[in-house]
Amino acid sequence: MNIAVSLQQFLQDQGAQFDLVSDKRTLDSSESARACSIPEGNLAKAVLVKRGNGYFLAILPASCHLRLDELRSRLDPSIDLATEAEVARLFMDCELGSVPAIPAAYELEAVIDESLDGLNDIYFEGRDHCTLVHMTGREFQRLTAGYPHGRFGRRNH
Repeated sequence: MNIAVSLQQFLQDQGAQFDLVSDKRTLDSSESARACSIPEGNLAKAVLVKRGNGYFLAILPASCHLRLDELRSRLDPSIDLATEAEVARLFMDCELGSVPAIPAAYELEAVIDESLDGLNDIYFEGRDHCTLVHMTGREFQRLTAGYPHGRFGRRNH
């Protein structure tokens, strides 16, 4: 079990309290939650979004789909999802599709779905599709303080 170098360095620099949870390799965050026997609502997934010449993370529970139209209406009508190549370039120390939900570790801005607020435990992918980082909700909030919050996720069926 290991996590991305950028993420590990940031967490160490911040004195963050966390542990790692590992299970079988999965294809997406919902499967990761099920494989590790955690509620999908407690697994924060990060989606890379492009705005102009820059990027930001939309962070929401694995139990939700990103409502891009909601982000466009609130932030900027020109935003769009980043391509796989852009994700790979920005998260070079992660497996493709595995994006840690700690934006400052990659010097990115973010918007956080408010349904993650107030949770006792938060999990997110650390580098690959079989290792999750676990921390208290309070610790996650400390590490993501200052980013705007809103409702932009639609619950999966």
